[in-house]
Amino acid sequence: MVKNMSKKDVVIIGAGPAGLTAAYQLLKAKKDFHPIILEASDEIGGISKTVSYKGNRMDIGGHRFFSKNEQVTSLWYEVMPLQGKPAKDDIILNREVPLAENGPDPEKEDIVMLTRHRVSRILYLHKFFDYPISLKFATFKNMGFARTMKAGFGYIGSCFHKRKETSLENFYINRFGKPLYRMFFEKYTEKVWGRHPSVIDASWGAQRVKGLSLWKSIGNAIARPFRKKNSKKVETSLIEQFYYPKKGPGQLYEEMARLVQEMGGEVIMNAPVTKVLLKDGKIDGLVTKDGKTYTGIAYISSMPLKDLVEAMGKDNVPEDPYRIASGLVYRDFITVGVIVNELAIKNKTKIKTINNLVPDTWIYVQEEAVKVGRLQIFNNWSPYMVDDFEHKVFVGMEYFANEGDELWEMDEEAFKKMAISELAQIKVIEKEEDVLDTCLFKVKKAYPGYFDTYSEIDTLKTYLLGIDNLFCVGRNGQHRYNNMDHSMLTAMKTAEYLLDPTDKSREEIWNVNTEKEYHESKDEKAAK
Repeated sequence: MVKNMSKKDVVIIGAGPAGLTAAYQLLKAKKDFHPIILEASDEIGGISKTVSYKGNRMDIGGHRFFSKNEQVTSLWYEVMPLQGKPAKDDIILNREVPLAENGPDPEKEDIVMLTRHRVSRILYLHKFFDYPISLKFATFKNMGFARTMKAGFGYIGSCFHKRKETSLENFYINRFGKPLYRMFFEKYTEKVWGRHPSVIDASWGAQRVKGLSLWKSIGNAIARPFRKKNSKKVETSLIEQFYYPKKGPGQLYEEMARLVQEMGGEVIMNAPVTKVLLKDGKIDGLVTKDGKTYTGIAYISSMPLKDLVEAMGKDNVPEDPYRIASGLVYRDFITVGVIVNELAIKNKTKIKTINNLVPDTWIYVQEEAVKVGRLQIFNNWSPYMVDDFEHKVFVGMEYFANEGDELWEMDEEAFKKMAISELAQIKVIEKEEDVLDTCLFKVKKAYPGYFDTYSEIDTLKTYLLGIDNLFCVGRNGQHRYNNMDHSMLTAMKTAEYLLDPTDKSREEIWNVNTEKEYHESKDEKAAK
């Protein structure tokens, strides 16, 4: 059955940050576009969704709202206003939301952004290290004299002998030296990807870590007293404050979906695209699992490239692009939520918190003996994420897997038991009996892999650009490990093209988060 469409229908695959942004921007322009979003699941937000468990809320992966792009930040605050003045250096200690000076909208006082203080550290040798690595006395003390000397000489050596950046391993060694790479990057990266950094493309580091290095960390420490906390002249990995929706990132995208529908767009849930119809080198329609066909003047896809091309059919796609798409690899994600009365690790920072809770949002687990890769303390992302905020701690334990492997197929109760055991093993809790409750959530294709056929991605991109009514956006839509702001920016550029294609190239959409100028601050460019 073919659904009747008007001449300005735009069919969008996915109700995540990119898909929703594309729809929102087209509707806001009031140019008679009618976006129809086809979402495969029953939840809004993609990997940026927020899931609930017994009054507690879980952020899948953790999402800081910070961007150097003012167009993106303006959109965030347009959908979800920042209420009140920025917070002080400490974590918000209660559930009172600071109100704007002119007062909140009585109907939307719950839909606000909070200002958060960023604290992320590495747990290594059962001790905390700053992330990124700093040159504080505590760092040297925790590392010990021998490790410190080895790391120092290793970094000096990396300054004089630069490796050819043929892999992520060489990328890290060039910026931190081999000893620090082995201590703080090698094993964690292997946990995340299931591959050694020596076989991962260096472009992952260029996109995610950008200009970060040990030298940049030193410069940041020197400049910190003279810089505004939300300055955009700082590497994203070094920011000290960020914004966060009151009830998790999913709240913002749920609100955006509501606005899209209020402005006349459609959001159709539980509508996975199973077939992409091609005709004369263009997309002629999308078929969903229930057999319905949707057609429009343009198609915006945020679905994984592997799934998109396979849905086109092997007989309809040239051999090389189909082979490359089918060979793309993804890393899947499992989060175990653990509720406890208190943690064994205590707050030894200067940041004041309730019950002396450690102030970290993320804790990177560098211990080799456990499979858990990272911890989230949801209390510190927002007090509204935890049902009994003052008396309970909600911890997210993040695991990385491949669909079908041992971790992915493990019995849920056995997985939870393993997670609790690991939490006690790394001394985050005193004993396993301290755990009050647990939950588990899985996400497929959370991280696009930078190995296997990824090295040929440009051939696939060229083929997709040849389909002139197809626009690939977002993290999975471009098979690029984008942050939320980059994903949204690909959608914004797509909307701009559809609204006025004059003097624009669709390749600009693919260039988001690849052009060096986007990564650099004005000061960095002036120094060259």
